[in-house]
Amino acid sequence: MAAIFHDSNGLMLSWFRRKKTDAPIPVPEAVQPEVLVPAPTDQVLEVPAPAPEVSATEVPALEASVLEPQAADPADSTPAPTSVEPLPEPSRPDPASPGKPGWRQRITSILTRDIAELFGRNPILDDALLDDIETALITADVGVTASTQLVESLRKRMKAREFADAKALLAALRSELLALLRPVTVPLQIDASKKPFVLLTIGVNGVGKTTTIGKLARRYKDEGRSLMLAAGDTFRAAAVAQLQAWGERNGVAVVAQGQNADAASVAFDALQAARARGTDVLIADTAGRLHTQGGLMDELAKVARVLRKLDGEAPHEVLMVIDGTTGQNAINQVRKFNEKIPVTGLVVTKLDGTAKGGVVFALAREFGIPIRYAGIGERPEDLRVFDAEAFVDALLPESLGG
Repeated sequence: MAAIFHDSNGLMLSWFRRKKTDAPIPVPEAVQPEVLVPAPTDQVLEVPAPAPEVSATEVPALEASVLEPQAADPADSTPAPTSVEPLPEPSRPDPASPGKPGWRQRITSILTRDIAELFGRNPILDDALLDDIETALITADVGVTASTQLVESLRKRMKAREFADAKALLAALRSELLALLRPVTVPLQIDASKKPFVLLTIGVNGVGKTTTIGKLARRYKDEGRSLMLAAGDTFRAAAVAQLQAWGERNGVAVVAQGQNADAASVAFDALQAARARGTDVLIADTAGRLHTQGGLMDELAKVARVLRKLDGEAPHEVLMVIDGTTGQNAINQVRKFNEKIPVTGLVVTKLDGTAKGGVVFALAREFGIPIRYAGIGERPEDLRVFDAEAFVDALLPESLGG
């Protein structure tokens, strides 16, 4: 069982008796805020014992703790110190955020720049222009195959004299790109009949899985859903602490074990706890791993297998997080992960700033996996439900043809 103590300033600290090395990094008393102990009704529920049919070799007998969100003392304005990267401050969307304007303000792709330069010259409709368009698409990570197919389609239509001017050609290019994305523009639907709806996040190192989970928790909490998070990235102590910080920020309980604990065991305990509480959504984090690491990829498959010991349909959504700046390497990542555990949805992050963004089209053409969300900023509300029209409009605004 987890031990809970309070220091002289009232800060609640917890660690596992079995893993004393997991104790939090001490923080100077001068900056520690007072934190209120949760009311009795919010106390941690006992996690039921594992089901008899689960093999002891599949699920190690490790103890998990459910970290409840703590109520901060409103009289204390001193910010709580943290050993992980700072989280973005909560904020409400500004008036320009919804719809196409919000996407256009936050996405600045090199495709936009290159196409703007091409059409800014009042170009002649010829093969040279189409070759330049193909080069721009490849440079923006749309991929050689997809770019070639797009341009060949435009070439046939141009020879059939369908385009009166460059503006008509741009409109046709926008239309072709939209046609690639429409089949994968499928928002994630939480099935209320499945309690909890288990969402497993996967991906390589550094793509933003933990941050994406925190933003999803904010979204689902705002929708009135009850949540629980499972800190399955047990390789990095900072990842567990970061997820716990997101839990505190959003008022969501987090199930965690010690560092280097078995990730499948964490997911199993979290699913037990979520079922006992009647939680709507359980989001499970996993450690980042390279798609070339066979042993770690097998461990990922084990997490899904162990979840199915409790719920034969779990995980209900396998959400793979992709860094939008990684280019064509994302294709290999999805292919390898999909071999171990079927991916049912994608999140493409880091599309703001100077991201190329074209990998979204390559992913759509190659796999046809629904793109659930796109990250176009640091704020929680900048994790958007993927909108094909808004995305294409951000990359290639109609005004480029004017």
